[in-house]
Amino acid sequence: MKIRELGLSIKILVGLITLLIVALLFYSLIPQSYKEEKNIEGEEIILPQPKKSSQTSIEEALLKRRSVREYQKETLNLEEVSQLLWAAQGITDPKTDKRTAPSAGALYPLKAYVMGQIKGLSIGIYQYNPHRHSLIKFGDKDLKKEIAEAAYGQKWIEEAPVNFILTGNYGIIAQKYGQEKAPRYTQMEVGHVAQNIYLQAVSLNLGTVSVGGFDIEKVKEILRLPPEEEPLYIMPVGKLSE
Repeated sequence: MKIRELGLSIKILVGLITLLIVALLFYSLIPQSYKEEKNIEGEEIILPQPKKSSQTSIEEALLKRRSVREYQKETLNLEEVSQLLWAAQGITDPKTDKRTAPSAGALYPLKAYVMGQIKGLSIGIYQYNPHRHSLIKFGDKDLKKEIAEAAYGQKWIEEAPVNFILTGNYGIIAQKYGQEKAPRYTQMEVGHVAQNIYLQAVSLNLGTVSVGGFDIEKVKEILRLPPEEEPLYIMPVGKLSE
């Protein structure tokens, strides 16, 4: 091999090694929980595709939005659960992973769980995987009564057929914005998500209420959440009571 060709080959090799190092450094900067979210382990249920339009205008949804604490006993179906989860954390641009609710630095520190009785599913707790628009079974018990007790006896949690639980990982935000800002940014984001659920519920003729009053440690223990996850909102959902 000629010296010039050898030199060119070395330059190409050095360039490839440099690109590999940069890629590894970039991957190491991504929060671990975010990397794992795309490949959640467990029994997976692919959800029906969400609708992107309805007969309810945004103005009408805002007008009718209320906190509802009484529901019919009839449970929700997979289509309704799918739509609510998409409104909460659905991906709207697969190329950039942008979602239905804004997030500081597009870091998305929240997770959404759903528990209760859903038509077509066994009773249990399910984690939403927005990247596959699917549910992953997280537990096989009906824990509404325990969660209601941890929420100081708010009976609508136990009476609702389904509850959505939103958790946040402050550490994901802290990696970019620091420990001081992490709780505030995460809590702002869960407010955006909760409003999305409220408005989507209106369009589905459902009712919900955002519950923020509960014993955090008890809820974490009941749900067996990882240490880094903080429960932020419990949202009972059901069909509107006549």
